Amino acid sequence: MKKFLVATTCICFFFLGCKSKKYTSSISEKNDASVDYFADNGFGNAVALVQHPAGVYHNGITYVAYQGPLEDPYVASYNHETKEWKGPFKAGVSVMGKDPNRKKRIDNHGKPALLIDDADYIHIAFGGHGGTPADGDNPLGNHHYGKNLHAVSKRPLDISAWETLDNISLFGTYSQFIKMDNGDIYLFYRHGAHRSDWVYQKSTDNGVTFGSPVSFLKHKRRTDIEAEDSWYPWVSKGNGDDVIVAFDYHICRDNRNTQDARGHIPERHNVYYMVFDTKEGQWKNVKNEPLEMPLTKEMADEKTLVKKIPSDWTFQGVTDVDSKGNPQVCMLVGPDIGARRSGPKRLQHFRWDGQQWLKSDTTNLPKGNGDIEVKSATEVSIYLESETSDDVGEISRWDSFDGGDTFKKAQIFLSRKNSGFVISSLIDNPHPDARIIVAEKKEGTDFRKMYLLGDNGPIKRSKKEAQALNN
Repeated sequence: MKKFLVATTCICFFFLGCKSKKYTSSISEKNDASVDYFADNGFGNAVALVQHPAGVYHNGITYVAYQGPLEDPYVASYNHETKEWKGPFKAGVSVMGKDPNRKKRIDNHGKPALLIDDADYIHIAFGGHGGTPADGDNPLGNHHYGKNLHAVSKRPLDISAWETLDNISLFGTYSQFIKMDNGDIYLFYRHGAHRSDWVYQKSTDNGVTFGSPVSFLKHKRRTDIEAEDSWYPWVSKGNGDDVIVAFDYHICRDNRNTQDARGHIPERHNVYYMVFDTKEGQWKNVKNEPLEMPLTKEMADEKTLVKKIPSDWTFQGVTDVDSKGNPQVCMLVGPDIGARRSGPKRLQHFRWDGQQWLKSDTTNLPKGNGDIEVKSATEVSIYLESETSDDVGEISRWDSFDGGDTFKKAQIFLSRKNSGFVISSLIDNPHPDARIIVAEKKEGTDFRKMYLLGDNGPIKRSKKEAQALNN
């Protein structure tokens, strides 16, 4: 591919012997029942809110990415006019997921984020959890596992063949892609394991090259206790040239509770928000006050705090803005909601009214996590995964018409008895029929059925073609 004939190291993945008939289907096929999932080869936590976007709607087609067998990235597509599915195709090879002797069998940190550039090439970032010492010195943090990789479709809007490029840092994890209106691409991620800066790399040539990593959240040693400052941000496109960030603080303690099988304790607190004006290259808070970067814990507390939450734990914030740029933030909050996901945990909703942050009463929301869509200062929706009292897993949308003061269930997209779900963030520029990607978790297996959900529920597919494990 001429576009990528640059000084990069490419690993090409050829899918020999896979005729297109095997990977395409139409709901109208005769003598083949349809199912409401599009693939059965999701693996582990196949999608998540943090690695995003996992899907993009572009020129009548929705493209989706997820973690498949051996933690490798897979990509599928759905044509809304012809009702035709393509894929899933393996789009790269992750370093993780291949060692049967590893104590943690499924790492889950290298799930793919997906983006389509202005030349219609499809990009994914995947496979990283901080890199290893064998990859060299990490100047912005520490090491852990895997390699952050960047793969690109060999042809525009063609998901059947991919090449992996050597033009981003191997130390990344939690990849988050953003394309601005002028075509600039930003890849945000944590540059290493827990004790690392959060950074971005920018491309102005459709991902052929990326600039060096630029830190925006600083990790550093604390002097009062045996711990280091760390962070978990969620980054998204705001209005115009703005990038918006909701984040919480991770206190990375030295002393681990030996009675806790988790080892590292993912303790997080507080809710923060800030904005990056990419045109001016200036970070600022919600009051348009400039921020000195990379942001430290002290400056975050002083300038970007939405809500101080010192006792309960926080997990996975998301944010969106209205037409005036006023943000709304959701954060999962509860006692000890780390890796065990134990205890009552519920989304809390915060809204900036132009003068102050207002906290909503969300006690009527079910316990679960999800993404937020702000349509106006008063109209907001939350797409939520939850579990009912009778062990029914559910994906639903909850609407508010009073700025989040009250929410009411508006629609159930999917429900399954004795099942749980993990969900993606909202698909970029979504078609109404394809807003979110969902993986169904069943006990007794690490494989997941994958669903593409929209206003009419799951988009169906031929059962034969949805059985990707058999293909």
